Parts: sequence; C-alpha cells; structure tokens
Amino acid sequence: MTRLTLFLSCMIFLTCAMTPPPESSIDPARLKDGIYEGSYRGGPNKAVVRVSIAGGKISSIKVVAHQAWRGRKAEKPIVDRIIAAQSTTVDAVSGATNSSRVIMNAVQNAVEKAYPPK
Repeated sequence: MTRLTLFLSCMIFLTCAMTPPPESSIDPARLKDGIYEGSYRGGPNKAVVRVSIAGGKISSIKVVAHQAWRGRKAEKPIVDRIIAAQSTTVDAVSGATNSSRVIMNAVQNAVEKAYPPK
C-alpha cells in the first residue's frame, strides 16, 4: 500500500467519526427574543440554521444549508422534534444519525447566542 493510499484511507476514516449530541441544554429563562444563526460541522456533514426565539421559546428553525450525503431526510423531523420538545437533545432520525446530531448542535450554537452576556 502506498503512503498516499494509506493517508487517504486514514482521512476518510477520521472524517466519518460520529458527531456527539449537544452537551448543554436550553435555558428558557435566559433566552432573548430575536433571530440567531448557528452552524456546526461533524464528520462529512455541516449545517447552518437560523433560529427564531419569541416569548422565551424556539418558535421556528430554518435549515439554511446542510451538507449531507444521505442525511437530508433528517432536516424536517429534527426541526419539528426540537421545536416540540424545546430541546436540542432529541431522538435522531434512523439512518441519518450524524446529520441529526449536526443539526441539533447547529441549533444549540444558535440558541446560545440568544443568551445575554453575564
């Protein structure tokens, strides 16, 4: 096996690592109304989202961009689950776990921008 082949094999393996779920939860008492953008890259996937906060709750989420191989099917279900639960830690879409988690993390990053500075 040549060095280049070995290097490329390693790079493919490393970029396919599973994205972890968001590590923090949403604190509704701290949310400031507005529209916030967040992004997250995990493995081969990347998502950019726009989150609207109204009345201290997530009122809407728009997936602005989503680089995914097979995970596009996660977009609507994950957005719906996050809004219903008012949480970024929801069940992933089967067969699109990484994309689901990338979207969850992107939303979490946007929501954290809605917190006023301490």
